[in-house]
Amino acid sequence: MRFAVVGAGAIGGYLGARLALAGHEVVLIARNRNLEAIRAGGFKLIEEDGRERVARAVRAEPRMADAGPQDAVLLTVKAHQVHELLPDLRALFGPQTMLVTMINGVPWWYFQRLGGPWEGRRLDSVDPGGVLADAIEPERIVGGVVYPAAELVAPGVVRVVEGNRFTLGEPDGSRSERIEALSQAFMAAGFKAPVSRDIRSEIWLKLWGNLSFNPISALTQATLQEICRFPPTRELAARMMTEARAVAEALGVRIRITLEQRIAGAEAVGAHKTSMLQDV
Repeated sequence: MRFAVVGAGAIGGYLGARLALAGHEVVLIARNRNLEAIRAGGFKLIEEDGRERVARAVRAEPRMADAGPQDAVLLTVKAHQVHELLPDLRALFGPQTMLVTMINGVPWWYFQRLGGPWEGRRLDSVDPGGVLADAIEPERIVGGVVYPAAELVAPGVVRVVEGNRFTLGEPDGSRSERIEALSQAFMAAGFKAPVSRDIRSEIWLKLWGNLSFNPISALTQATLQEICRFPPTRELAARMMTEARAVAEALGVRIRITLEQRIAGAEAVGAHKTSMLQDV
């Protein structure tokens, strides 16, 4: 398959490098020193076990127009960056191109292809004025949930901290040919890529932890392990998660694990800085 990864940071680099090493045609949309490093020596991946692999066949381009239409576009930037990329994003689209949103959190398309009383509802908090909803056809969207922890330790170098699972799902819950092909491509690259018939519940499962652990980590400079082992921050996270679960349940979402199981999962990641802490 032909993949474009928009956002060659920790997660984008991890995805792009492994897909390229598996033989797929991959172009990373990158900037500045990251762009220079990838063009000079490929993209280096430091695996969880310490092995180093270099994806030398991967392309790096600063402009999406130079990459051309793709089979799948993996969107791995921060949610607030999508609007500024929109004018250029369509250069990557052909008639059948999938847009796979690898951005944890409630996406702009959350109520698209859902059915029921909430169908088509706009989310101004993440898509002011419905700009993304109007510009990107709902049929292009494939949902993705990012579970791994990784860090961009130098330009063109990603270290995998933990995990290799990316859950995928069609917004309407179908098991389409395209999502099966996408899942197979991910698995051939060494990822776990289960296809969910309820991608929104998967989104909430990851968001459930992120909306508590991430801001706490950014404010305290603490790792996941430290947050979970320090009673005051653990209690604060639990209170935030209790409130979030009530919101999810009001939308018909049922989170399949307990609060304590979710906190234990975060603690097991270890001394990892959340993505929000890495940003600050």
